[in-house]
Amino acid sequence: MRVITGSARGRALETLKGDDIVRPTTDKVKEAVFSAIQFEIEGRDFIDVFAGSGQMGIEALSRGARSATFLDSSKKAAAVIERNLKVTNLQQFATVITANSLSYLQRVDRMYDIAFLDPPYNTGILHEALPIIAQRMKKTGVIICESALNDKILQKYYKFTLDRERTYGKIKVSTYRHEDYI
Repeated sequence: MRVITGSARGRALETLKGDDIVRPTTDKVKEAVFSAIQFEIEGRDFIDVFAGSGQMGIEALSRGARSATFLDSSKKAAAVIERNLKVTNLQQFATVITANSLSYLQRVDRMYDIAFLDPPYNTGILHEALPIIAQRMKKTGVIICESALNDKILQKYYKFTLDRERTYGKIKVSTYRHEDYI
């Protein structure tokens, strides 16, 4: 797994090993996500929820995001993210938080421009997280979710409406935008 483009282009990223429940975003999906938002990244605040290795937030930073918050409940994931940030020399723009994602999002008062959510598939966590993150987004923001093809999510959460849905094999990528910007 490598950073696709930007200041850290080509840098190899570490992933979690062993028995950890990990499903890194495929290169194909990562390229599609960043292609869809390529003109919305620079100078924006990004949050990578259920971050795993942190590859999506690191890609955003490499492409010019002002900041990235990496949120994962696993201490092992946080350590991998920290190492990946060091390898890419992007740690000064990053905040790594080890906490339950839903609890953290419920209590944080920060607003984000771009959110990427990739929770464990078919657990219902995405359906729980979407209404919470939608209330933490700037009006001009975008929420992007990766889920299993059969994972049930709604057309609207808070004031964010499903704008686009693409499939990549058994993976679904859903993009939500504020109802005033669709």
